[in-house]
Amino acid sequence: MNSKYTLGLDYGTSSVRAIIVDVSDGHTVGEGVFAYRNGVDGVIVDRDNHHLARQDPDDYIEGFIDATLTALKHAGGEAGFSPEKIIGIGVDTTGSSPMPVLRNNTPLSRVSGFEDDKDALVWLWKDHTGHFEAQEITRIGREMRPQYLDKIGNTYSSEWFWAKIWHCFRVNPKVYDAAFTWVEICDWIPAVMAGVNDALQIRRGITAAGHKAMYNPGWGGYPDEEFISRLDQKLLKLRRSLPDKAYELDKIAGYLNKDLAEKVGLTTGIPIAVGSFDAHFGGIGSGIEPGTLVKNIGTSCCDIMVAPMEEELADIPGLCGIVPGSVLPGYYGLEAGQSAIGDIHGWFAGLIAGGRDRREVFRQLEEEAAALRPGESGLIALDWMNGNRTVLVDQRLTGLFVGLTLHTSAAEMYKALLEATAFGARIIAERFQSYGVEVKRVINCGGIPYKSPHIMQIYADVFNQKMELSRSNQTASLGSAIAGAVVAGPEAGGYADYKEAISSMTGVLDTAYVPIRENVPVYEELFSIYRELHDAFGVENQSADLYPVMKRLLEIRERVKGAE
Repeated sequence: MNSKYTLGLDYGTSSVRAIIVDVSDGHTVGEGVFAYRNGVDGVIVDRDNHHLARQDPDDYIEGFIDATLTALKHAGGEAGFSPEKIIGIGVDTTGSSPMPVLRNNTPLSRVSGFEDDKDALVWLWKDHTGHFEAQEITRIGREMRPQYLDKIGNTYSSEWFWAKIWHCFRVNPKVYDAAFTWVEICDWIPAVMAGVNDALQIRRGITAAGHKAMYNPGWGGYPDEEFISRLDQKLLKLRRSLPDKAYELDKIAGYLNKDLAEKVGLTTGIPIAVGSFDAHFGGIGSGIEPGTLVKNIGTSCCDIMVAPMEEELADIPGLCGIVPGSVLPGYYGLEAGQSAIGDIHGWFAGLIAGGRDRREVFRQLEEEAAALRPGESGLIALDWMNGNRTVLVDQRLTGLFVGLTLHTSAAEMYKALLEATAFGARIIAERFQSYGVEVKRVINCGGIPYKSPHIMQIYADVFNQKMELSRSNQTASLGSAIAGAVVAGPEAGGYADYKEAISSMTGVLDTAYVPIRENVPVYEELFSIYRELHDAFGVENQSADLYPVMKRLLEIRERVKGAE
């Protein structure tokens, strides 16, 4: 009867999910999901430009109201629950997903004359239209400010803040000139919920600022004006609208305003935590600590680790960022990942579905692929259908199959794609370890690990390491709810810090996947071939003899089939 609760909001690529959790142990008492109304599965695309991906910010506020009302309705069945017992709110989103706003924090897409302009919308994380600008930022960074690039893997990505906005200025200066500033949606949504109507008063979180906008306390915040003016003098307008300070995730972004509180039936003034990215709060919801790699596997994959700030940490080439306090206060947050996982599965299933139901196609592919032994297909693939996020950081890389014959089946191709994502994941883990960040434990979260035991077994075999699953299958939402418990504080029934909250509110399932002994050596062989292809096509100035690759794949296939 004395339980307290928090509300966690997870703004994903296609929908927003709201969960209400019991602060004492993290169990969910209510849940609601709202599918974005605009675009294709929530994403506004352009048939003539496959790099473009946008979202409508109106979906976010409608989504907050709808998903929260549904979660509260479900929570009403919990003994002792009442909305007045919600003591904190947390918000996570995709990123980098910035959008242009006016000084009063109004999205430019709501302004007359810009309603139908895609460039006035949110530039979603998987928008890669700024790939040329990203290359220019990398080149100029290496010349002028190599320390900026040291913290982001030595390469700036087209998925990130400055590349997207610079590209907007070049292709649509009308949008850039009309905007007062640009705000990541993980910062904008908490600000709107708190009734902040001055863009200069938005509390920007260090997660988005540090991992995507080159913010670092070590050089005084965002990139300096000299560097920005070297990119383009017009970008100084944006730079001068950015604050000197970005906030860690144990700080309050604001308090729930009266208007939204009344619409959803919550108490006015509930503290809202500084916003973060879904993968980072997914790390928190999975119980992250030093030595633990948290893999958020969904449409894409984001890998999160932390390292104590009091210990020396090398700069790691190819990582998306090394940012103090971006996951847990007092720890460096390390981010890596893959640009497509579930998107690859969806692409392939859609390719062969014809008029069939895609869910049935998935079921059949999974069943048939699971019956294939490692190496039996004679195939290997590169998983770069949406570019490579880590460790190559190159969005202009594309996918590849090697070993196709007239007898190759769809299930064999599907299995090769699953294996390719596992090989790409291992490349990332080995990059962490080669720079002294030991991967002692792997916890998986996101949608895919709970849906496909087959995929998790492949990962266990490829890594030759146990794969655990976060106890909550909504780990990003849980991480957001944990943030709400921290900003509420112990006096309101929450927690003094993240360590306390994580200890009480997270855990792993009893289900885990351990390596199958006979599969491991086969995957070692296949991984060595994957690495050859990875370096041959992804690393500049590499001399590679690829002649033996097809023969080796055939040899592995014949050996596996001969063992029947």
